[in-house]
Parts: sequence; C-alpha cells; structure tokens
Amino acid sequence: MKMAKFFPFLWLVIIMGCKQQAPVNTGIEKKFFGTLAEGSETYLYTLTNSKGMSVSVTNYGGRITYINVPDKNGTMGDVILGFDSVSGYIADNTFQGSLVGRYANRIGKGQFSIDGITYTLASNNAPNHLHGGVVGFDRKIWEVKEVSDSSQIGLELTYTSVDGEEGYPGNLTVKALYSLSRESNELTIDYWAETDTPTIVNLTNHAYYNLSAGAENTILNHYLMIAADSITPVDSTLIPTGLLAPVDGTPFDFRKLTRIGERIDDPDPQMFFGKGYDHNFALNNDGNLVLAAEVVDSLSGRILQIHTTKPGIQFYSGNFLDGTFTGKGGKVHSYRYALCLEPQHFPDSPNKPQFESPVLRPGEKYHQVDVYKFSVLP
Repeated sequence: MKMAKFFPFLWLVIIMGCKQQAPVNTGIEKKFFGTLAEGSETYLYTLTNSKGMSVSVTNYGGRITYINVPDKNGTMGDVILGFDSVSGYIADNTFQGSLVGRYANRIGKGQFSIDGITYTLASNNAPNHLHGGVVGFDRKIWEVKEVSDSSQIGLELTYTSVDGEEGYPGNLTVKALYSLSRESNELTIDYWAETDTPTIVNLTNHAYYNLSAGAENTILNHYLMIAADSITPVDSTLIPTGLLAPVDGTPFDFRKLTRIGERIDDPDPQMFFGKGYDHNFALNNDGNLVLAAEVVDSLSGRILQIHTTKPGIQFYSGNFLDGTFTGKGGKVHSYRYALCLEPQHFPDSPNKPQFESPVLRPGEKYHQVDVYKFSVLP
C-alpha cells in the first residue's frame, strides 16, 4: 500500500523534471524561403538563444521577418509585422523589416550635391526620394555568412552597391552584422560601409512593432519614450524645414513614457502633414551608444529599448497602413496596427548643411550600432 501511494508521486516528479530540463534548440537554422522571378533563391535564417528568443532574417533585403520574445507570463509572441514567404515581401511596398539604404528616409526632390556635382535620384515618394529608391537595399539579395562566438549568435550580411545604382555615386561595400546575445534578449545590428567615390550613406532597419504580438489591433495603447528635446519639423511633403523645434508643450514631447494615442489627433500642423507621427526626433546624443527610445505594452508587459549611435530616430505610427496587406497568421496590416522606430541621420541631411553630414569619402569607414533590448514589466 505504501508503494502504491508512492508511485504516482514518483511519476509526477519524473514528469516535472523532464519539463524543467527540456533544452532550448539554440543556434542558427536555415531554410528555403522562395525563389525570385529572375531565379534567385532566398533563405530564412533563424537565430535562437538560451532564453528562447528567436530572430529570423532573410537574405532578401536583409529583412527581419520574425522576433519572438516572451510576455510577462513567459508566453512567446512574434512582435513584428511580416509575411510567411518571400512573395509577401516582393509585393510589399511598406519596407517591412528591411535593411534600408543607401539612404534611409527622404531626400528632397530626389537631388543632392557633393563637391559641386549634382546627383539625381528617383522621386519614388513624389516629389521626393525615399529609402534608397525604386530598387533599394530592401530588394537586393545579400550574401550571408553565419558567425558565432561564446556570447553571440549572428549573421554577417554583405552587399556591394555599384557606382550609379539608383543614381548614387561610387561603389559602396556594405556589411551588416545581426547578433543575438546567447544569454539575454538583445539584438544588435552593426553596420559598416566603405566607398571609392564620395557618396552619401544612411542605413537603418524598418521593422514594424506591435509588442502585444497582435492581441491589440493598434499601437495607440503602447507607451513611448524618446530621448529627444526637439524634432526636425517638416513641410507638407515631409521634408525637414532645416530648423529644430522644441518638443516642450507639443504632441511630440515623449521625454517621459506617454500613451501614443493620447495626443495623436491633436490639431497640430505637423500632425496634419504626417497624418499622425511620421517625424525625425533629434536625439540627445553625442555619437556614443545611448538609449534613444523605449516602448512599453502594458497588456503583454513587453518592453523594447532601442540604443543607437545615430543623431536621430524616425517615429512612424503606421498612418499609411490601410489593410491592403495580410501578413503572418492571417493578420491584416490595418491602420496604425504597428509602429516604426528607425535610427538614422536626419532626413534630407545631404541638402541641409546645418545637419550632421551623411557624406562618406574614400578612406573613411561608416560605422553605426543599433541595439534592441527586450524585457518585461516587473
């Protein structure tokens, strides 16, 4: 009788022990992701760390397609928009998850000059140039090398943009290293670039975040902090005027965590131009790696902190998402369903000498570091 009573307890201990010891399949997994019309093959690389966080990246446009992180209850969820196969990204015109370049954001009227020479780019966001042009870095096949060490699991992506591509001067070699910490939920993107002719460079990642993992159908109840005392106000075509405008007393004051929907419909001319938030914030940054922004979703308890070495960050509240696209898991990309936070040089800085210069010259090395840290509310 004593043994009979003991056996059920023994089996419970064994079962619980097995659950606790179930290993996480860490490392890098590669799988086929689809073929482009001209025959190029695309692949999806998934990085997984010891905490169970995973990040998936495709060689098509260097796009981040999945970021799975736990909520406050330990339940994993995918916190970015995207598509189940490369065909969705081919059709996409919203730059989802992409590595944007040569020049992220807008250049006024698609023109800029270096050393007295004027270069003309595509006006693919009429009347301006946007995110590298018609076939920017987001639509290129990147060479991928798997890399890792005792602290990081990573992918090294490289691409050479030839002289004249999309109108940009110089042969530009670009490298982007996506590194996932083995022991913490932290993704780092290191960018490097070199050129043989004076050119302009401004790189970023264009992921769309919804930290509720789709449980909320907008990001209006997310809370946001941006470490910026001013923005670069824009004209009606979203090109900066060249001035800096203090955020104090405006809908752009996110120096403390503030609900995104709280002031998004304020009758401010800047909000009218962007149809909501679509503005560059001038970070309180001296070129070192600093905290630029923090997003908090109280529903899931997830927190995202973005650190960067760049002088600005673009906050976009998904104002042009309109339900045209249906993404992973059948989720419709509806109005303000997700937000973007893009570390960057200021928009139109090639034409604004008062802004930090984006010009890269032969012998110089472009280097940028962006860190995305995920955690949960206590």
